[in-house]
Amino acid sequence: MALTISTSAFAEVRTVFVEDSDGARIEIASLEVTEDGSYALTMNETPFSDHFLSMRPFKCLAGPKKHWCHVPYPYEIARNVSSDLTDLEYDFLFVWKDATEYGINMWNGIYYKLEDAGDGFVGRAHEMDMDVLSAPPDAGDLRPLQAKHLHESDPDSHWLPRLIIE
Repeated sequence: MALTISTSAFAEVRTVFVEDSDGARIEIASLEVTEDGSYALTMNETPFSDHFLSMRPFKCLAGPKKHWCHVPYPYEIARNVSSDLTDLEYDFLFVWKDATEYGINMWNGIYYKLEDAGDGFVGRAHEMDMDVLSAPPDAGDLRPLQAKHLHESDPDSHWLPRLIIE
């Protein structure tokens, strides 16, 4: 599940968490960012469990009422944060499902919109229909998701409304 790219001699390492409404955190990844903004992401497999949902394998975080399943972005991205945080946002796509459901509905997508928090980044959960990504974007289109595809969600309506990178 690790995503890797070549890195330069200097790299800053950060930890990635998802956080519930009470502030409890789950460490889900480590992020290595180089001087030029390129990054390598290594998912922490420990908190995730394997699920086979709707005929596809998923790595999910099991919550008391909902499961949060990571959806690796299937298309090309630059994996660079020198100009904005969009590539990172694409690397942290999730879809949620009720803990008692056997399948998964891709319209229950979660997109964390990241903002600079001074010493790191904070992402707020936005809802999206993952079916938007069912077909590959046009060649060279590394940013197919648009503002119209994202809908800010009520933080109290989701198990893990924040993504923290510090």
